[in-house]
Amino acid sequence: MIEIVSGHAAIDRYLAGGYSRVRGMSSRFAAAICGHVIRRQTELGITGDVAEIGTFEGRFFIAMALGLAEGERALGIDLFSWPNAGVHDRLLGHCASAGLARERFTTWKGDTRSLPPDGLRGQLALDPVRFIHIDGEHSHECLSHDLELAHQALHPSGVIALDDMLHPGYPTLIVAVLDYLKRHPEMVVVCIIDREDISAAAKFLLCRAEVAGLYEQDLMSSFAPFHYIVGGDVMDRLTLILTPEPKMADIGWND
Repeated sequence: MIEIVSGHAAIDRYLAGGYSRVRGMSSRFAAAICGHVIRRQTELGITGDVAEIGTFEGRFFIAMALGLAEGERALGIDLFSWPNAGVHDRLLGHCASAGLARERFTTWKGDTRSLPPDGLRGQLALDPVRFIHIDGEHSHECLSHDLELAHQALHPSGVIALDDMLHPGYPTLIVAVLDYLKRHPEMVVVCIIDREDISAAAKFLLCRAEVAGLYEQDLMSSFAPFHYIVGGDVMDRLTLILTPEPKMADIGWND
């Protein structure tokens, strides 16, 4: 497969080295694309914090946080209790090994369902969130609540990344996303990042329709070798798909 990079030096060093050594299931393919989005936001003057719900040992979290500009910070949210009480200490160790200074990030141990809709910017005192990755408990209730938390905190030009979409282990999780899009018609799925395997499941990138143009064409051209040109239909909108192997099924067109 063609090597995929974010274009951000610190993120790409981490992806080439430490990423695979941190336990987790997010794919390097998706991390590079999301790192590219964070880099592009900085270039466009879109400022703010980044956050992750469901941080575990920090594999994807570190990639996001390394892309921050000066003065911005990252927030990692998790119960930090599975598979054992040492998970938070391992997260801190991985951050240190990746060169992520402690003052650049904070963590919050807790259940996001205990937060009110404005909890990220209210109780947790984040600046507008320009990129948030949601990989928390995979239930309709939790994802619906986490989406509302993200929506309230999101920078007007920000991006919400949703993990484990279209995963065969969570076949109805997409319903919570469609319900959210119906509640917030100003939001669209701007890109679907396909899985590498069953554990490195697909991600959806969401943003406001009015700023989709900031991301869509750039992703399409920057990752042209991975562009599945047919696209996807998400609520009557043609959506960009990036996939490691963007080939059409062989159904004998040339026979």
